[in-house]
Amino acid sequence: MKWLPPKTTATISRCEFFGRTRKSGFISGRHRSPKKGNSVEFAEHRQYMPGDDLRTLDWKVLGRKDRLYIRQYEEETNLRTTILLDCSGSMDYDGEAAAELDGRRLTKFDYARYLAAGLTYMLTGQQDAVGLVTFDTKIREYLPARSSASQTRRILEFLDKSKPGGETDPTPIINDIAERIPPRGLVVVISDLFTSDQDALVKALHHFSYRRHEVVVLHVMAEEELTFGFDGHVHFENLEGPDEMMLDAKSIRAGYLEQVNAFLKKVGDGIRKMGADYAPMNTKVPFDKALVEYLSRRRSGGR
Repeated sequence: MKWLPPKTTATISRCEFFGRTRKSGFISGRHRSPKKGNSVEFAEHRQYMPGDDLRTLDWKVLGRKDRLYIRQYEEETNLRTTILLDCSGSMDYDGEAAAELDGRRLTKFDYARYLAAGLTYMLTGQQDAVGLVTFDTKIREYLPARSSASQTRRILEFLDKSKPGGETDPTPIINDIAERIPPRGLVVVISDLFTSDQDALVKALHHFSYRRHEVVVLHVMAEEELTFGFDGHVHFENLEGPDEMMLDAKSIRAGYLEQVNAFLKKVGDGIRKMGADYAPMNTKVPFDKALVEYLSRRRSGGR
């Protein structure tokens, strides 16, 4: 399978993911549940979205309100995970230092897809439910979390057909998804987090915490974005718009690094302060190595 190379599955199969907070699951032994019992129980209503199972429509609510709502249940699973994958144009950048696979350098988007596939493989192997949301300034695809045997294949198909493009604005997407998915799960955000308002981004991530979710942010950036290792006059192109220009790298390096370091500190500190995991991912590091290092750090209690 394209997004699950044999080397990756061999590495990931030796890893486990344990939730730190109480989750709404009912298989005993792996993740703590806030409820007792082993039956599937009704959780809440939410508005119907394309892709939802029509069998979960609540016809009584339709009759009363003339609007489509579905009934959400606590799934019989250890953990319900929703992966949010950034598909904006800025994710299409690779850079000369990026890790290679099959003779090609990985873009940030490819790197993010491999991370999403690896997490899906590991979590479904634990009988946990996994779903996927792809987004730029709006939600592109929404695949609700399931723990069925076919869910990994479905997610890999979604990953394969996803293409980067469009501007970045994760904040409204995060608020939207926080209201759609059932509470007390795990949310994994895989993104370069490029936004003009970092305060609004962190505030939006708090929405997940309010809904009792555990939050993990895998912050994917390229080496060149972090170090600005360019020399001479360089042609820069905006991957999210028509702008392009020729600039003297030396003259703008100091100002650029000051801004990017301030961005990283503000985002990282804000996410950690809310009790979430913040894991910087540099695309020069092989994705499977980066993922295993994060899981090992998490297991030892690090964030």
